[in-house]
Amino acid sequence: MSRTAQNWPPVEVDPPKPHPDAPSAGTTLDPHFGQCFGCGDEVESGLRLRSTVEDDNVVVTTFTVTKAHQGSPGIAHGGLLSCAFDEALGATVGNLLKAPVVTARLETDYRKPVPVDTTVYITSRVDGVAGRKVYVSGEGRIGAPDGPLAVEGRGLFVTVGVEHFIKHGDVAQLQKLGERYADWNIGP
Repeated sequence: MSRTAQNWPPVEVDPPKPHPDAPSAGTTLDPHFGQCFGCGDEVESGLRLRSTVEDDNVVVTTFTVTKAHQGSPGIAHGGLLSCAFDEALGATVGNLLKAPVVTARLETDYRKPVPVDTTVYITSRVDGVAGRKVYVSGEGRIGAPDGPLAVEGRGLFVTVGVEHFIKHGDVAQLQKLGERYADWNIGP
């Protein structure tokens, strides 16, 4: 049993209930924001993650490690791998539950170095919900969804209303995104 599965989630949770309009299996998810460092296309040195919804409410996210992402010569930077998990786990929650979330806690366990010029496949799922808290976990494998295990991660995300982003973010950019997410449970 992996460490991800042990004692996770750490509290009693309700089973996740995907939103009725959640993307179906086989759907490729668009970046949520073009200037997002994790999934956006407008950040030259960004991670440019790509995600696809699979069966059983699983999302598989790919991260192709380039020289711009290395920490030691020829090896992915651990912080960027953690960043990839933050984005992948958050996208899983956001898209399957159709609710905006923010990261409250993120844990990553590094099992194997990830070489430059390889692709990490992060398979993630929502593990449970307790009020506004959403527990999600994933595994990152090298080269294929069933390749060697390199990284495991667990996250606690908290659903928030639009006021969180208005208070702390760029209102003009948020207004541009508003129509795209009109069907999400965003709150006031």
